[in-house]
Amino acid sequence: MATLKDVAVLAGVSVKTVSNVVNGYEFVKPENRRRVEDALNATGYRPNLGARNLRRGRTGFIALVVPELSIPYFGELAGGIIAAAAEHDWSVLIEQTQGDRARERKVITDLGPHMVDGAIVSPQAVVPDDIATPGVPVVLLGEHPLPLPLDHVGIDNVTAARTAVHHLIDLGRTRIAVIGQHPTRGTATQRLAGYRQAIAEAGLTEIVAPALRYHHSDGALAMTELLDRPERPDAVFCFNDMLALGAVRVAHDRGLRVPDDIAIAGFDNTEHSAYSVPSLTTIAPDKAALARAAVDLVHRRAIDKEDFPPQDVSIPFALEVRESTTP
Repeated sequence: MATLKDVAVLAGVSVKTVSNVVNGYEFVKPENRRRVEDALNATGYRPNLGARNLRRGRTGFIALVVPELSIPYFGELAGGIIAAAAEHDWSVLIEQTQGDRARERKVITDLGPHMVDGAIVSPQAVVPDDIATPGVPVVLLGEHPLPLPLDHVGIDNVTAARTAVHHLIDLGRTRIAVIGQHPTRGTATQRLAGYRQAIAEAGLTEIVAPALRYHHSDGALAMTELLDRPERPDAVFCFNDMLALGAVRVAHDRGLRVPDDIAIAGFDNTEHSAYSVPSLTTIAPDKAALARAAVDLVHRRAIDKEDFPPQDVSIPFALEVRESTTP
């Protein structure tokens, strides 16, 4: 394996000059830089990134902890965080917890400065005592209610859900159901609150269907139960796009036209929501902005060593109106 000295001998420069080129320092004569780069290519030299990061006082990694990568929202979010982290020369280590409290607690507890520089965590089941003193800077995502002095990035789920339901009300729908009630998910609690606000403001009756998980099959199961009731809904708001697409499938199988007979809206604006038939009306969080904000907060605390009060960053959202609610 080639060393810095081997590269320096071939290039006819000092080891220090080679080190400066490898580490990206600007103040190297153009001719020397060219000779070093040619020698690097010729020898196949690869820097020891671990040693370099240790000298800089960083690991070169951050952690991303999410419930399920099989849910498209978290897969797309992970892609955004990886892109944002790369701008800071970070690689991302990803852990999924399945929303299990013991697993979430263990993953977060095991985080330390010997492994990562910081962590971005989307919690579902942990309680404050589980992550009261993390070993590295932690940024929380989503709306799991954790009263902790940690940075948080998310959208206003109450207002977003209220916006979606008001859209259905404005279309003249009067029997508006919701799919996604869950006993522990913080996002479910807030989206249900937004649904209830809109329903109360319109003087309508709540129609609530639970979902223990947020997959297509859970949406299909909840929709089946709703359609089996004596009076079926004429609109359904689902807490994510997977639930909504499961509901669309059941409506189709029952011979119902979407949106003519029943309008359906989702949440997350995952890529496949724009390409389903019908395309899905959905709440669209700015996932790229969320990823950048979370990574930037980790960088400010872990690398820039800034000391500032915990931040609560609200990311914008939009209602994407598509075929599933408007013919």
